[in-house]
Amino acid sequence: MAWKIEFSDTARKQLLKMDRPVAAEILRYLRGRLATDEDPRRFGEPLRKDLMGFWKYRIGAYRIICDIQEGKAIVLVLRVAQRKKVYGGH
Repeated sequence: MAWKIEFSDTARKQLLKMDRPVAAEILRYLRGRLATDEDPRRFGEPLRKDLMGFWKYRIGAYRIICDIQEGKAIVLVLRVAQRKKVYGGH
């Protein structure tokens, strides 16, 4: 089953502000690994506390926070930032 990758406005802005090689690596990960797998959850970890229900994915020093919408087969990317910054503001 192929998953569709969608981006929130916040995630899209965060990606556009990143260095191009880093943004390209993140997009390659999302499209090459998560979108093509049966279950994108196997690559990530569930978040807890205030972010319960969301999933995180690690790519080097960066983190991606996603909402996996099972019924629609969509991985909605909510935030993309360095580990120190990604969890604040939620």
